[in-house]
Amino acid sequence: MNGAEEIVADIPRHLTALAEWGACLVYVLILGRRWRAGGTILVAAAGLAALLLTQWWAGTLPLALWIPGMLAAAAVMYGFLSAALAVTPLGAGYIAARAFVLGELAASVYWQLDRFYAEEIPPLAQALLCVAVYTVVFALAWAAERGTFGRVDVLRVSGRDLVGAAAITVATFAISNLSFISANTPFSGRFGTEIFYIRTLVDFAGFIALYVQHRVHNEAVVRRDADAMTHLLRSQHEQYELTRRSIDDVNRKYHDMKHHLDALRAEQDAAARGRMVDELEDSIRGYGAVVHTGHHVLDAVLTAKRAYAAENDVEVSYVADGVLLEFLRPLDLTAIVGNAMDNAVQAAARLPSPDQRLVRLALFAQDDFVMLRVENTYDGIVRREGERIVSRQTAEGHGYGLRNIETAATAYGGAVSIVHDERWFSLRILFPRGARRES
Repeated sequence: MNGAEEIVADIPRHLTALAEWGACLVYVLILGRRWRAGGTILVAAAGLAALLLTQWWAGTLPLALWIPGMLAAAAVMYGFLSAALAVTPLGAGYIAARAFVLGELAASVYWQLDRFYAEEIPPLAQALLCVAVYTVVFALAWAAERGTFGRVDVLRVSGRDLVGAAAITVATFAISNLSFISANTPFSGRFGTEIFYIRTLVDFAGFIALYVQHRVHNEAVVRRDADAMTHLLRSQHEQYELTRRSIDDVNRKYHDMKHHLDALRAEQDAAARGRMVDELEDSIRGYGAVVHTGHHVLDAVLTAKRAYAAENDVEVSYVADGVLLEFLRPLDLTAIVGNAMDNAVQAAARLPSPDQRLVRLALFAQDDFVMLRVENTYDGIVRREGERIVSRQTAEGHGYGLRNIETAATAYGGAVSIVHDERWFSLRILFPRGARRES
């Protein structure tokens, strides 16, 4: 070895565990927690004990097993964050990567200062120096990260985001600790202070890289939300135009009906009158399927979607009290119901047999809530992107239906959930009764 073994052995393991625990606490204080204060304190205490035990155990391993020891510590940090935060497994991994680098940075800064002043200050002052360094580093990190994470925001992290954060973390850890493994590389330091300086600098660069990565991630989320809003407005306009055309068709038929009745009264030939009656009956047969729910906009949308479903040999049934959706603005109602029915009909239409193509809509009150449920049979294939279910169609304009529904529903304090098995796909939207749209 080049002397690095002694340096690594000199780093107190319990201080490394404290740094990792403090880094996790930074994100526990910023993000939405899974438990109330008492539960969070218990989880934090368990996390600290687990990290201390893990680092103690890692300290008993030979240097050749140093990396597995650090991986074990990273796994404990992941478990601690998963237990403390209300995030998905992907989100916990994303946060754990950041906490790992932050813990490395805090420990590195303290150790560099400690080694520099070790011969000049007593042990008590060294302990106070550790507390001061950790406090300053974590306070600065908390102030910086609080602006990029929001407690009220849902942490939407994809697999690609997690891979990016993990890659930055691995690169940071590998480069910052390269000198501890070998001094015979172009990127290694050969002296103690030089090694500590390289480690601190690389850890700081890694933390900055993760910070920038999350800012870019946030900007991408904002762009996606803006795109979703644009498509929502476009979808609302299309649904409105479709509804207006349906109403115009009915009005035209009503206007023509008066002329048909005048012609029938004037016709003296019974046979000719019979043929005219048959033709008249054929012309209005398609309008016998007009939906009546008690809400004229919902009626128009469902009528149009039933006609669309009939073109694809999809059977639609409904049980709906349209009055329950009176609180929705017409354009929001058409966006929600129209997109939900479009998705359901398109999914059911993929089935080979028309007998299997079924769509069911139910609208009912449940206590202080209104439930809109749209179910359809499908081929059992669900495409996901991270935690989200996305469209299987790739043409322009597709892929925004569910997002538009979520955007419109959340504007009224509603919640969207999806349940599916191998045969049925169910979209459920729950609104507070009489909700008002947030501006």
